[in-house]
Amino acid sequence: MTITKDMPIGQIVQKHPETIAVFLQYGLGCVGCAAAHFENLEQGAKAHGIDIDTLTKALNEAVSQPAEA
Repeated sequence: MTITKDMPIGQIVQKHPETIAVFLQYGLGCVGCAAAHFENLEQGAKAHGIDIDTLTKALNEAVSQPAEA
């Protein structure tokens, strides 16, 4: 699955908990934010002044990494 800028933040975190570290790295405390349930990735990035393409790439890299044993 590819993460896109129109996906709800809450859905991304729920389906891919490994993305939490990326959100925190970019200063997005979205994992605990009420807005994460209705705000999409692009809206969240824009609200925090983060480049959406850079963030999307980092999130997709995180989900493509093999799980650690």
